[in-house]
Amino acid sequence: MELALYCPNSGYYERPDTLVGRRGDFFTSVSIGSLFGELLAHRFALWLASTPGSKRQILEAGGHDGRLAADILKCLQEQQPDAFETLEYWLLEPSPNRRAAQKKMLGTFSGKVRWFESWDVLPADGVRGVIFSNELLDAMPVRRAGWDAAQKEWFEWGVALSGEKFIWIKMPADDELLTEIISWNLPPGLLQVLPDGFTTEVGRAAMTWWRRAANCLKEGKLLTFDYGLEREEFFAPERKEGTLRAYYRHHLETDLLARPGEQDITAQVDFTGVREVGSRAGLGGGSLTTQEQFLTRLLQEISRVTPSGMDWARWSRAFQTLIHPEHLGRSFRVLLQER
Repeated sequence: MELALYCPNSGYYERPDTLVGRRGDFFTSVSIGSLFGELLAHRFALWLASTPGSKRQILEAGGHDGRLAADILKCLQEQQPDAFETLEYWLLEPSPNRRAAQKKMLGTFSGKVRWFESWDVLPADGVRGVIFSNELLDAMPVRRAGWDAAQKEWFEWGVALSGEKFIWIKMPADDELLTEIISWNLPPGLLQVLPDGFTTEVGRAAMTWWRRAANCLKEGKLLTFDYGLEREEFFAPERKEGTLRAYYRHHLETDLLARPGEQDITAQVDFTGVREVGSRAGLGGGSLTTQEQFLTRLLQEISRVTPSGMDWARWSRAFQTLIHPEHLGRSFRVLLQER
């Protein structure tokens, strides 16, 4: 999955052509228009105002082509000048191709933005302000675990080459995978009724990312917008094949191994595990809401604080798309923790 998505030469997210929007493979909150970024800008400005210090940072990870950063910065510059003046906007982006696209998009804000290739090269004093991502964790590699009902044990789904096709094969689960599953503390009764071949994902990469973000956050908020579930939701009967999915030109692809590097691959985020990682790193809170709930409350708060700050009539249709349960409102969830 990591190679298919991030291989420098042929990975899906390294493609120069359009991935998002009508001509791409999927829609995001950013592709709806600038409203999502404007709403976040107002939310971040309120948070930054309560963060001590003369310099505060917003760190965005996985900023794709930089459009969301541009929307946030433009709104802050025009409508929240005090927050903009003291702000440093950081982009965490390991891909040279994506950094180049972001720098092109953000040319007018070049003096306000800094780029970092990894957590390791961030300043030692970390972030005071906001760290956030939008649709990043669900695109991190996962491992697929399957249940052998006869042997009452877990195995791993691996990938092999058969002729010119990739195929799924069963492999023994190694200690790392088993340790992770054991840490879930699944009810013994559940394992007795799991059907043979029941499949779920282990998203250690997303949890590792959240831990590093939590350790980097010295004071402020850590949040993500993503597809995801609480852990018990992964074991619903309708998810017996797991949550790993592929999308190609807005259509769900049944063959996850087809078109490597040409189709999006995504899995639901284990928000229970991610939240636990944050708590162990010293973060408080852990509220998990839908995007509909988060943005509706945010709109109400902004309306009270800056009633004339946004052109709501102009954005009514976009806002309905962002919050409507059949569009993006219920699909995306928002996890927020703080230090």
